[in-house]
Amino acid sequence: CGSARCTDDGKFAHSRIWGHSPRASATLVSLSGGGENESSPGTLDSAIADDYTEFNADYPVRIDGKALSDRLYEAQTRGGGKPLASDMLNAKVQVYGDTAILTYNFVGVNQDKDGKTEASTAKSTRVYAKMGGQWTRVPANFAPVSGPN
Repeated sequence: CGSARCTDDGKFAHSRIWGHSPRASATLVSLSGGGENESSPGTLDSAIADDYTEFNADYPVRIDGKALSDRLYEAQTRGGGKPLASDMLNAKVQVYGDTAILTYNFVGVNQDKDGKTEASTAKSTRVYAKMGGQWTRVPANFAPVSGPN
């Protein structure tokens, strides 16, 4: 599932679940400027633009729109898998006025419905635009990391 709520490599786990990681929370605070009137770390990533777009490992085409992303996520959650751990490594935020670019390496462990665990990794980019005083995710790109052959 490469949807807005799945791991960055397309396996169910992470995208809207930022609170699991101290580094992720710090990154979101830095995006919001840390001010009391800005979005908090718990709510910043819940703001996804209606015209959100995403590239991920699960689909050979761009996912267009929050509505489609939400439908794909809902379908994936019925599969019974769950995230056990996830984190954002090497996070870097670049702010240019009302636009912010977040790049990081995603690492996580997922458990399938039969209890089997699997590591997941990705190279991730998210772009935020400040709209109405709130940081809103507009596009994202979650690229899988291939191991050595």
